[in-house]
Amino acid sequence: MEVVKALPFIVFFSYSKCESLQTSLLHAARQRLNGQDYLEENLGISVSIMVAQFLQDATYEEVQTIAKELLNLAEKCKRLKPHESPSECAHQLMATFLTHICNNQGLVASHVFPDCCKMKTAARLRCFLSYKKDDADGHDTPLILRSELTCEAAVENNVSPKARFSYEISRRHPFLYGPTILTMSACYETAVQSCCQEENKTECLRTKLEPIRKYIRGISARHHHLCEIGTKFNEKVASAVELILLTKKQPKANFSEITKLTMDVKNLHETCCEGNTLSCALGSHQLMNYTCSNQAILSSKFAECCEQPEPFRGECIINSENDDKPDLSPLQLTRFTEDRSVCEQFSGNQDAFGQEFLYEYSRRHLELAVPVTLRVFETYKRVLEKCCKLENPLECHQPGKEVFQRVVLESRDRVKTYCDLQKQLGSSSFQDRLTVLYTKKAPQLSAQELVVLVKKMAAVARRCCPLRDELQSACVEDQAKLVLGELCRSHSGKPVNAGVGHCCDDSYAFRKPCFDDLQVDGTYISPPLSCDQAISLKEVLCQAQDEELQLEKQKLLSTLVKQKPRTAEDLFLSIGEDFVQLVEKCCRAQRRDVCFQEEGPQLITRCQSLLEASSSQSGLM
Repeated sequence: MEVVKALPFIVFFSYSKCESLQTSLLHAARQRLNGQDYLEENLGISVSIMVAQFLQDATYEEVQTIAKELLNLAEKCKRLKPHESPSECAHQLMATFLTHICNNQGLVASHVFPDCCKMKTAARLRCFLSYKKDDADGHDTPLILRSELTCEAAVENNVSPKARFSYEISRRHPFLYGPTILTMSACYETAVQSCCQEENKTECLRTKLEPIRKYIRGISARHHHLCEIGTKFNEKVASAVELILLTKKQPKANFSEITKLTMDVKNLHETCCEGNTLSCALGSHQLMNYTCSNQAILSSKFAECCEQPEPFRGECIINSENDDKPDLSPLQLTRFTEDRSVCEQFSGNQDAFGQEFLYEYSRRHLELAVPVTLRVFETYKRVLEKCCKLENPLECHQPGKEVFQRVVLESRDRVKTYCDLQKQLGSSSFQDRLTVLYTKKAPQLSAQELVVLVKKMAAVARRCCPLRDELQSACVEDQAKLVLGELCRSHSGKPVNAGVGHCCDDSYAFRKPCFDDLQVDGTYISPPLSCDQAISLKEVLCQAQDEELQLEKQKLLSTLVKQKPRTAEDLFLSIGEDFVQLVEKCCRAQRRDVCFQEEGPQLITRCQSLLEASSSQSGLM
């Protein structure tokens, strides 16, 4: 049976460890699992996770019914003997699932898959996957409503907290890997059982479940991002990402071991992204067995994790730190630029030569984010494509090291500019500035969509910019790629404009610099809107909290920028500040309605005159 893609997303969590795996929870939960055949024990729940991730609107009862039907329909699952590997069952399960759904017309109609059922095999699966709706842009859903209901359900209902929790998480996060859902479900069940014995159940549940919620939300976004790389870009890009991640995680492992893992992991990653939870769980089990059996040649950081049982062992390895950087000779890297046979090796087998370069470069630069390492790699390939056509290629590609350094420095300079501006302006004004800039880049987005995008980009700055210089750049690159990945997935469903499309589709490595450099979309023509239509001054604004008022300001900024995108940013920002000051002034007044009536027209007049002014656009990053 193939091994699932699990290790490659390990490095993504260098800045957000799984806070939910608290020692007390782990200890209590894993005591119950020692000595059990974990995969056999969780066969039913793994199938339920798969069903819930595809049929997101199905009720809990419907999911459980379909899962039981599938295990009976799939011959290899029905005949599964105790302690027998479920590999054949897992292989048969997905085809059985899709056929079962398509044969049950009532179920198909209620979950809008009729067009998929007209297709065959791989095309049918791709169609079903296209209907998955990620909750990444939705509001956070609390894991509990009221403590008394949670505890009553755990005691009275014939439903385990783990099973119910896995259902709720699966339908909200359809790209979250099955092994992670199983791990978090075990943590959730243990937390509920523990807290329901406490006097202050609500506070206990809040304290123990909030880290689980945050972890799920973060890792789900990363899993979806990895799946996007595999489907949107060619196999070479996916392989390069895998190789970099594996090398950074295990820099002491030799090249042959890394390339073997890269090939296995890339191919098997598709299993998780295709939604076959049982195959994903089985593959994860096998991968972790291999990792722990070979930790002496892979990494010195896995020892503590490998002592843990399923499912905690895998999640522990995922969140373990990178191994220590080995003491490496610079000669291994200079041979890629200063050797006379470089062009001969490059033309002989580009893929193998490129993999070796990525391996040697990545293990020497653990501090770099994956996109930056990819930019160096892409730049290196361009250098060789140019130089190897010349009469004296060595003279051309010999300064390659300096070229690589320029790529890294440019990436760091962009991040430094970003963080310096955030520090200079402060949180609110920084978000205002981003609102103006991103509205100019993507005016087709609604004001609400732009505000959400800007809020996420500002959160990247808040999280990463306080870090030390050597961590700051990697953090911004790592976090920004997730935000831009969400924008690009949205663009795939509802195209924004040609500029956004180019940045999303042209190069994964250069996606962020492309968005940084994106200018005003000159093709966009906004429906005419006057300032008195854009500015709404009502007493209800006095009930808004500070954050809500800021959001209203940013929506106003977005609306105005769409009218005159080439007007200087400072003019828009001044209107936004005038709006907030007027609201604050009138909300303090004894007669608010009179204040708004008197002051409002003056703001609208200033707004209209400012919109008539124009100047050159200023830029960021």
